[in-house]
Amino acid sequence: MTRELLILRHGKSDWETGDDDFHRPLTERGRRSAQRMAIWMLEQKLMPDYVVASPAERALTTAQKACKTMGVRRQEIHKDPRVYAAALEELLRVLADCPGTAKRVMLVGHNPGLEDLLTYLADKPIPLPEDGKLLPTATLARLRMPDDWKKLPQGCARLESITRPGALPDTSSLPAQGHSEPRDRPAYYYSQSSVIPYRIREGKLEILVISSIRRKHWIVPKGIKEPGMSPQESAAREAREEAGVEGRVADASIGTYTYEKWGGTCTVDVYAMEVTRVLPDEEWEERHRGREWVSPKQAAKRLKQDELKSMLDTLVTLLHAT
Repeated sequence: MTRELLILRHGKSDWETGDDDFHRPLTERGRRSAQRMAIWMLEQKLMPDYVVASPAERALTTAQKACKTMGVRRQEIHKDPRVYAAALEELLRVLADCPGTAKRVMLVGHNPGLEDLLTYLADKPIPLPEDGKLLPTATLARLRMPDDWKKLPQGCARLESITRPGALPDTSSLPAQGHSEPRDRPAYYYSQSSVIPYRIREGKLEILVISSIRRKHWIVPKGIKEPGMSPQESAAREAREEAGVEGRVADASIGTYTYEKWGGTCTVDVYAMEVTRVLPDEEWEERHRGREWVSPKQAAKRLKQDELKSMLDTLVTLLHAT
């Protein structure tokens, strides 16, 4: 059985947030690099059948962004705490625990452990690039591996390639839905769903708004409709990750809007979501964002997307009618 190992270092992380090392998030550049690398992997037919990642935020988000781009469900990402800050010996134990049926494993983690693993496995010395960096952020190394993940002696693998995101084109040949010409992302990226999280507190309606990644404006949770999930399920997942809330998503959409991104038009279906639980900070994946409960009028003033303002009126009308 031919086996491959894909070693992916996490994307560029944001040192300005003040978070500790484990919780430091990706920058926007880091997110884009992870997506660009995954688009290239998809074009090269390098889909992993087993993904293991460090649970540190920058590594896990890199794995999630890459998997979403390739159409791999997030539930299939195996979070292994041993990968975080792991030395060579620990990473070899992680690989030894991969299922015997896995033909192509993707390991997402950190330096210097990943570089040590790469140089240990390669059957020939790997020349250092001029910048002295073997695995810069969001770089992918591809190795042809032996038949048994549990038996990985030094020099047992053949290095097929090392690919940096900066060496890849800014756009991909993947078309958007309904278009034959190239777009920057896979077709399903242009179909999205969103929720307006709300709660009734002391008889008053409150809307939850969150800050954008760079905290430049206020938004509500929104994301790509993930393959294999309904629009409501995808939106609920984004609400949990981006806003740190769980709740009941309405069956019917309260509106739709479009916007231009990635060289095409994204269509967003918006649903009301009654919040039943606010996650504590330690469970909130994107706690580097801000979140705030405000009145519908305050939400209308804060939200960047103008179309959401009329949907807030629709939500108020629906709740008053019940």
